[in-house]
Amino acid sequence: MKSNKNLWVTLVLMIIVAALYRVIPDRPMGFAPQLAMALFGGAVIKDKKLAFAFPIFSMFVSDVIYHVLYTAGLSSIPGFYEGQFTNYFLFAAMTVISFMVKKINVQNIVIFSLVICSAFFLLSNFFVWNGGGGYGRPHTFAGLMQAYEDGLPFFRNSIFATLVFSGLLFGAWRLITGFKPLVNQ
Repeated sequence: MKSNKNLWVTLVLMIIVAALYRVIPDRPMGFAPQLAMALFGGAVIKDKKLAFAFPIFSMFVSDVIYHVLYTAGLSSIPGFYEGQFTNYFLFAAMTVISFMVKKINVQNIVIFSLVICSAFFLLSNFFVWNGGGGYGRPHTFAGLMQAYEDGLPFFRNSIFATLVFSGLLFGAWRLITGFKPLVNQ
């Protein structure tokens, strides 16, 4: 029972730390741990509800913090914005992709990090373009390509961040548990 309590405390602390990290001023945009959390949650956490909650709750907590800072005039980034639920949906989708990790090793973590970063990039930029957000690129193939080009700096940072944070999450998990599932179904 104590082990399960320690697990919950650890997961909650990880969510809070990741949320706080995401709101650090002048952090490179796109360099955040939430995609790595989706990968880790989907691959390791056997309770599927908790696997989804892990990255999404971290995003929500950081969005609340952003909103408080924005409302107080301390940040130019709004906490809540149009299309935000699309991002939550996409993080859930990245968690689903991560359920496909059958063997946890460095090769698979790198491959799935690249897969979920690419899927998130392609889908999120498509939704921004389709909804007229971002720079309001025209609804043509060329406009879609411009929207993807607009997102490239975020994509590069996202890949690097996901690899770094996945290494930290999976490495710590390996050291602590020896690759045991974190929560039973």
